[in-house]
Amino acid sequence: MQLYSVREQLTADRGGTLRRLADIGYRMVEPYDPAHDPEGFRALLDETGLAVCSTHAPVLTDAREQVASAAAVIGIDTVIVPAIPAEEFADSDGVARTARRLNDTAAWAAGHGLRLGYHNHHWELASKVDGRPALEVLADQLSSEVFLEVDVYWAAVGGVDVPDLLARLGDRVEYLHVKDGPAVNRDDPMTAVGAGTLPIPDILAAAPADAWRVVELDRCATDMLTALDESYQYVSGLEKQA
Repeated sequence: MQLYSVREQLTADRGGTLRRLADIGYRMVEPYDPAHDPEGFRALLDETGLAVCSTHAPVLTDAREQVASAAAVIGIDTVIVPAIPAEEFADSDGVARTARRLNDTAAWAAGHGLRLGYHNHHWELASKVDGRPALEVLADQLSSEVFLEVDVYWAAVGGVDVPDLLARLGDRVEYLHVKDGPAVNRDDPMTAVGAGTLPIPDILAAAPADAWRVVELDRCATDMLTALDESYQYVSGLEKQA
């Protein structure tokens, strides 16, 4: 699960929060700030039995060398760009510029033993370039070394049919952010996965079978750790039925 979901809990009690996630049943986590005390984080992973599947990190900035160093300490081999501003997806020039930045960064990442991905929000789907969602236009211009982490909730807020989107993107998708909620207004609180409006079983079935399923709730009207527990039970139950 994406640790941004429990950012407040981590600030209050990092070790206790990670132990709670392990007790729920999560085995892999996705940090969002790997350069913050990587040695201490590595020690807590060892203590709790958790491992890292990937991390979000600002590798399009001057902080990328610090990120690479932290990744080596923690044992991370996959870095995902969490966002690029919406204005870069407003037209074909912006999308082409974005593709070049990601492709160049993937080459840098490979030199540090890292793979690179890109995570969407709603604007890459709501914005259309030549009649297509900007994210799909971007995917066509990315090198094979850059994969997509499709955030299924933000894709729905962006106005697309998520299973259809995943079918069109195919094996470019290696990670999913699995979240749920009303998927109407950007600021609505999210729900436990399975308690919202998204067709989660159809979404998971449409994604590549080997794509990572990473639970994330940006905000929640109920207790976050309870919602993450319910999300784990729901998603793992679907996986057992598959």
